[in-house]
Amino acid sequence: MSATAPETPGKLQLLELLAAIGTAQWRDFATAAAHHGLTSTQAKVLAQLDTPLPMRALATLLVCDASNVTGIVDRLEARELVRREPDLTDRRVKNVVATDEGREIIRRVREEMQATHGALDTLTAAESATLYALLGRLRPGMERGD
Repeated sequence: MSATAPETPGKLQLLELLAAIGTAQWRDFATAAAHHGLTSTQAKVLAQLDTPLPMRALATLLVCDASNVTGIVDRLEARELVRREPDLTDRRVKNVVATDEGREIIRRVREEMQATHGALDTLTAAESATLYALLGRLRPGMERGD
């Protein structure tokens, strides 16, 4: 019996697998966010705030209208998870900044993503390094929309 090389997956197969993994990860994220009284979109906003971001940039990241972001940020601000600050270079622009409490909640949400952590735990250190490198190569083109 001879060993045959595995079939190279086509782009469609890769896209379907990425979509399935992305959907499962998003579901896990939403479940963890709900444990903290957050919608998945509110948690996504918090996850984007490593640095202050203008409202319009958040709308672009969320792929929604800026007016939708206003309501999301209003609710996060009411819980003291974010605050609005005027931009230092353009006072007309309002930046959204995560508070310490907001950063702590999103850290806990990520930590509590049990299905995602469990799946990643099945990888060896070498497989994790390879996956990280491959995803790192894909990310710039995906974020630019190439």
